[in-house]
Amino acid sequence: MILKALYDYYHRSKELARPGMEYKEIAFLIVIDEQGNFLRLEDCRIDNKRCKPFLVPKSVSRSSNPVANICWDNCSYVLNYSEANLPLKNPPADIQKLAVKEAHIQKEREKNGRNYNTFCQKIEELHVALPENLSLKALHLFYGKGNETILAALQEDSLWEELCKNLTRNVSFRINGEPTIIPEDEELVNFYLNSLSDHRADRESRTCLITGEKGSLVELTTATPILGSQATAKLVAFQVDSGYDSYGKEKAYNAPISHDAEFAYTTTLTHLLRKESRNMFRIATRTYVFWASAISEVGMEAESCFYSLMSLQEDETDNPDKGVIQVEKVFKSIFSGERKVETDDSFFILGLAPNSARLAVIYWKNIPIREFAGNILQHFEDMDIVDYRKEKRPYKGVYSILSAVTLQGKVGDVQPNLPEAVIKSIFQNIPYPYSLYSACLRRIRAEQRTTQARVATMKAYLNRLSNNHHKLTVMLDKSNKNVGYVCGRLFATLEYLQKKSSGIDSIRQRYLNAASTTPAAVFGNLMNLSVHHEEKLNEPSVIFFRKLKNEIIDMLSADGFPTHLDIQNQGRFFVGYHHQMAEFYKSNKEDEDNVE
Repeated sequence: MILKALYDYYHRSKELARPGMEYKEIAFLIVIDEQGNFLRLEDCRIDNKRCKPFLVPKSVSRSSNPVANICWDNCSYVLNYSEANLPLKNPPADIQKLAVKEAHIQKEREKNGRNYNTFCQKIEELHVALPENLSLKALHLFYGKGNETILAALQEDSLWEELCKNLTRNVSFRINGEPTIIPEDEELVNFYLNSLSDHRADRESRTCLITGEKGSLVELTTATPILGSQATAKLVAFQVDSGYDSYGKEKAYNAPISHDAEFAYTTTLTHLLRKESRNMFRIATRTYVFWASAISEVGMEAESCFYSLMSLQEDETDNPDKGVIQVEKVFKSIFSGERKVETDDSFFILGLAPNSARLAVIYWKNIPIREFAGNILQHFEDMDIVDYRKEKRPYKGVYSILSAVTLQGKVGDVQPNLPEAVIKSIFQNIPYPYSLYSACLRRIRAEQRTTQARVATMKAYLNRLSNNHHKLTVMLDKSNKNVGYVCGRLFATLEYLQKKSSGIDSIRQRYLNAASTTPAAVFGNLMNLSVHHEEKLNEPSVIFFRKLKNEIIDMLSADGFPTHLDIQNQGRFFVGYHHQMAEFYKSNKEDEDNVE
């Protein structure tokens, strides 16, 4: 199902490379003339992380033996040069350690030589096959000058030091005066693609598991690495002689995939995983990609909005919630039918994690796009709670939720399985994970304070429980007689009373944890303290706070304050606390507006 969805994406997309080709980032170009003379280096870097992409023959799969790409590769292949050729930095003082280091460097240099010879041999093979091709003739003459002569010429260039800082990046060639690089040469590309077809035609034709059609099968699939994985990590791979082979089959023949299907799904996955992709987001070590089944305006907007929801790191000074508002607007129009979608239009999300030489699938879901929109809207509704912060920032996105339950908001420190559990809850409209709820309570107790995201998360968790008979509302609910909610309201009242009278809120720092777990142990003392705080207020304020305290206490049962609040009512305590605080700040704002 996963591979078929990726395969279908390739065949409906118009921006992906044609079969046998791929877009590859090239950092530097070696510019030569038609006689093979070096002229200059050209820098194709966009910034420190990105380089200009070129459409080149697809990269080869490598194991222990060197295999060269078609007229492009890293510096080890192209120039017989790597970090092993640079002067040794900070050599160890110990003679034995220095000897080990030098032996390792020597092995790297020998490896460079093998890679370089393989690349030169590939150039000669292409030149023999296409002797009249001017680009290949120039390359043949260039490499005929010898490696020492080539390096000496390049070292005179002003960009040589920059190249030495990027030796693992890709390098290619361009003939001076030509608009395209040599790997893009039309005659060379056609020869390469025809060679692929001829090679595959010689193989036995078998049924592909993705398409159901017969064709030549791949022996090894293409690597699609993610952050934290090996460079050779693959979505489909079989370890040789390790018990994964069946019925005498070896390698990828255990899961027969045709060359065309393999190219389609790996090209799609590589495209979705690219650095600037807006169909991907990362949380800790997890990488997620997502896409809509239809290439339409609605599908593209759904993808864009989901990306915003998963990150929600907008920096809007005029309206910080602009991203959230736009997401809700789009999904409401999809769910209501205002934007027309076909009944079979779907939305896909794929979660991946690094796992040695392979990629582990940690999450996969295929859902109708209208149902998906409804689930996202339900998440917004569940997370919606009154916000009395001066600087309002989005709090409903996954990053905001997860950063709220980690020390100093570091999402990378989140529990390993929590991100996919949260995403699953949002995506499938199921209860949020208990681990998320308990993490909110732990952070509140550790920091002695609530936050918008923490309270909203607890409200959402409690409202999705099947045994929750009185749903928590967005704003203050004076009809809610839940003991935890009422105690939270009372604590907020006593804290605000202290702040109005003395300008401090020490009772929150000293009593918040105890009040939210064992109310009977602390509220008696807090009520006595409130009497002293009232002495510093004017008469109208005293009447207001006494009336409010009596109103809240009357909602408790005749038994008074409970000796202990269970884990769910502890969450309701903080929601009630937040609601009552928001009501106080709302009243202050209205008073200020009336004065103005």
